[in-house]
Amino acid sequence: MTSNYKQLTQDVMANLAPLHKGVPQVMKGFGEMGKAAIADGALDAKTKELIALAIGVASRCDGCIAFHTKALAKLGATEAEVHEALGVAIYMGGGPSAMYASNAVAAFNEFLALTGNSAPSAPAQ
Repeated sequence: MTSNYKQLTQDVMANLAPLHKGVPQVMKGFGEMGKAAIADGALDAKTKELIALAIGVASRCDGCIAFHTKALAKLGATEAEVHEALGVAIYMGGGPSAMYASNAVAAFNEFLALTGNSAPSAPAQ
């Protein structure tokens, strides 16, 4: 587990640089696919990022957790929204997802602090 998700995103980007040079069309296509997948449609970008975070947790992908929590902090996600998405990930992925969900909480809080915002928690239902 990492404790510095900002650094993790920087490290991943640096580590991807050789791939951008070696297989530029593949990486360009991947980037375009990501933009298209997250674009507002029937679901808004925040909802799609919540889905992506849950999948990243269930897949045990620290880089995915870092990038999607960073996006969620910028999109104004609430702590309650992130926690509910993580609840679905835990349901779908069991105990290992619960461990990665705790990483996602730490990552979201780290990026939220960097934005200077504090996400309001939605009232429990």
